[in-house]
Parts: sequence; C-alpha cells; structure tokens
Amino acid sequence: MSSITCFGEVLWDEFPEHKKIGGAPLNVAVRLKSLGNDVSIISSIGEDINGIEIFEFIKKNDINVDGIQVDEKLKTGTVKVVLNANGSASYDIMFPRAWDNIRLTDTSIRIVKSSDAFVFGSLIARNETSKETLYELLKTAKYKIFDVNLRAPYYTKEVLVNLMNQADFIKFNDDEIFEISDMFDSRTPSLEQTILFIAEQTNTKTICVTKGEDGAILFVEGKFYYNSGYPINVADTVGAGDSFLASLINKLLNKENPQISINYASAVGAIVASKVGANPIISNQEISQILNYD
Repeated sequence: MSSITCFGEVLWDEFPEHKKIGGAPLNVAVRLKSLGNDVSIISSIGEDINGIEIFEFIKKNDINVDGIQVDEKLKTGTVKVVLNANGSASYDIMFPRAWDNIRLTDTSIRIVKSSDAFVFGSLIARNETSKETLYELLKTAKYKIFDVNLRAPYYTKEVLVNLMNQADFIKFNDDEIFEISDMFDSRTPSLEQTILFIAEQTNTKTICVTKGEDGAILFVEGKFYYNSGYPINVADTVGAGDSFLASLINKLLNKENPQISINYASAVGAIVASKVGANPIISNQEISQILNYD
C-alpha cells in the first residue's frame, strides 16, 4: 500500500440528463483508494450544496479530507459535458470556481511531505492562486506524477514545460503529446520517437501515452511496453483515462512488472469506459475476464 496525494479540481460533471461528481484528480483518488492505497486530496469547494455533496462523497470513499478548503466567495466547480455518438466527451469548464483558488497551507504541505507520490494535472494551473500553490507543493513532493490534461484555452507552453521538467512520471494521450512536441518544433514521425524526444527534453524516465481504443504505450527506464486495447462497448469515456492512470500508478509504485502494469491499467480503463460515469464500481472478476480475453 502506498500513500498518495492528488491535487487539483473537484467538480460536478453536468450531462444533459444527469450530473456526476468528478474532476480528474478526484477520479484518480477514488480509484487509487479502491485499490487499497492511503489517499488524500487537496482542493477547494464552495459554500453550497454542490460542495457539501462532494465533501460527503470524498469522506464516503474514505479519502482524507484534511486538504479540502472551503471558499467563501467562489462556487463549487461545474463542467457541462456533451457526449458524441461514440461516447467521447467535450467539456465546457466554468470559470472561476473554488478549485481555482486553492491556497498554500501548513496542512497541505504536511500532507504532501508525508506522501509517497503526488499526482497533479495541468488544468489546475489555469488560475494564478492554485498554480502558485502547486509550484510550492512540488518543492516538497517525493515522487511527482504529471497527468497532462489539455483543455483549451487553459494552458500555455511555459506552464506545461515547467510542470514536465519537474515530473518523475508524465501521462499524456496521443493528441496531447503530439501537440506538445509541436510546441518544441519537433517533427518526429512516430509516437515512440516523440516519447523519446519528450523524455530527453524533460529528463523524465517514465512516460505513458494512451491511445483510446487502441491501448497505450509505457516507457520506463529506456524500454517500451505496449497494450493494444480491449474490445468493449463504450458507454462514455468520462473518467476512463483517470482510472487507467490510477491503476498504472498503483502497479508501478508496488514495483510490478511494467508489462503487467500496462495490461492491468488498460483493462481497468476499458471497463470504466463500458460503464456510465467516471467512478463506477468494478470487480476483480471483471478485470480478470478482460485480461484473459483471447
């Protein structure tokens, strides 16, 4: 079991006919906890019913809430989600919201210092207060996991480069890594060469790139590991990448073989995509069935 802190946005994903609690850091935290880790989350909610319900949800999932701040002025985060015919999501992220104003506190510093790993994304850096808090917490983190999450217009090359340079482990999707490599004026023809380019530019030893239904590539200590994906009927893709990342982190922190790790994470991500919502309950039997698919 590892002690892991997730930092960033907690919010409501508002679909046309329903709403679900989400936010990438919270989705990752929930899945990490379900896998048996000791998990904390650092974020901010508003003084409203949405915030109360998120707080209760976090407590119900047995995640440490000491790092949850309550903002007296800003509302709890909300995102309008639209799904296309294939279940892929597009997002309209409301701004500003409470998670844009996460303050640096003695409590948050203590939580990060005591954790084995610190998980953060790029979206949280869209506002100066939360960005500066992130920068300070990174100074105390032991192992830094950067979940790239490009949501236009909420990112800049300067911020992305800074965060990548500090990370020990970076996770992209294939569109994101190619977009970022273009920022460096890289024109490498293959995904593997692009990963090697980013690894060299940022001095990062572990990089993972997800490819949707086509699986993922994991680069660890100079070696590539592949998973070509698992066939499922997609319900919606919201949170699938977050559960993939959480499952991969869990395996790698426990020194599992990288190939076994990426296979397991790909299976979990596929199962989540086959269900509605970002944090569905999944069983070990479901994971075993999909891993044994021939």
